[in-house]
Amino acid sequence: MSDHQEKPISRKGGESNSPPFPCSGNRKYVTVLGLGNILMGDEGFGVHFIRWFSNRYDVPGNVLLVDGGTLGYVLLDTICSCEHLIVIDVLKIDDTPGHIYRFSKEEMEIHLPPPTSAHEVKFADVMCKADMLGEMPETTFLCIVPDQYKDLNPEMTSILKEKFPVLEDFLLQELAHLGIVPEKTAHA
Repeated sequence: MSDHQEKPISRKGGESNSPPFPCSGNRKYVTVLGLGNILMGDEGFGVHFIRWFSNRYDVPGNVLLVDGGTLGYVLLDTICSCEHLIVIDVLKIDDTPGHIYRFSKEEMEIHLPPPTSAHEVKFADVMCKADMLGEMPETTFLCIVPDQYKDLNPEMTSILKEKFPVLEDFLLQELAHLGIVPEKTAHA
């Protein structure tokens, strides 16, 4: 547990808890979206990373950091409202835990499960709906291979915790390509 307060679920430059622009309006900002179930060990990597990153950096007003958890369709407006989307998540493939991959949306689609029913919503379903609306932003995935994610466990493995600084570097590079340089906080 950290000594400082938790940040809100989402924030625009440290301000509000909602996207700065309405869907289909002015889409001149970047959303960094952390996904995962924090009750399932390494499955919650994206959420844990976003929380960690948001405590280390102050982002400009055109960046929205979002703890997307397992919100499913609730994320649709957040996704449709941005110009660039960077997704932080796990990639459940047969590879060494802790390996990090970068994919475009098109490259990632081969790793996503097919769309499901409205009762079992996956992120692939949310992306499919955003595409159907013609609102899917340019998307980059930064994914890590998990170690333990099948059993109920609120703790991540040390293998993945140790990868936070590595993924931090990848995310900072992605943001720099978009002309964004977050400022490190005093307590980082």
